[in-house]
Amino acid sequence: MNFKEIIENNKQNVRNIIRLITKETNEDLEQEVFVKVWKNQDKYEEKGNFKTWINTIAKNLSKDYLKSADRMVQTNSTTDEEVINSIKDNKVTPEGAFMAKLRQKRIIKAIDSLKPKLKEVIMLYDIEGYSYEQIAEKLNVPVGTVKSRIYNAKKELALQLEDLL
Repeated sequence: MNFKEIIENNKQNVRNIIRLITKETNEDLEQEVFVKVWKNQDKYEEKGNFKTWINTIAKNLSKDYLKSADRMVQTNSTTDEEVINSIKDNKVTPEGAFMAKLRQKRIIKAIDSLKPKLKEVIMLYDIEGYSYEQIAEKLNVPVGTVKSRIYNAKKELALQLEDLL
């Protein structure tokens, strides 16, 4: 597999991981992931899945990015008040944990209630991070069908989970 194919096959998944961890779209970070993959591809050992290896690189670079962003905020702050405001409260209250668990259960229940074909594509796209083309190939259906099913699944989930959005 040439490097262009590696990028195409993993671009959406890397983008999803970065967005999940950093809560933003960051093309520079995406590029950095693939540069690191390219530079270290000779170090990859075929003991594990290649996609998992790339995902790990994306996760680690995203976490490093967040650490450096937090450090920049703290070092650029000049007043005590700004420093205090920049410190994130990572404590999870029992109520917050309970609410998150309830929310997660509702989302899982909503996904489970989808028609099998809609559930299948939404799991592959949003949970597994496959691209439209990869899903179409895996399910042996046209890309347009995949897009339509994802649209319909998201529309139905949005109706079921309207109060959470």
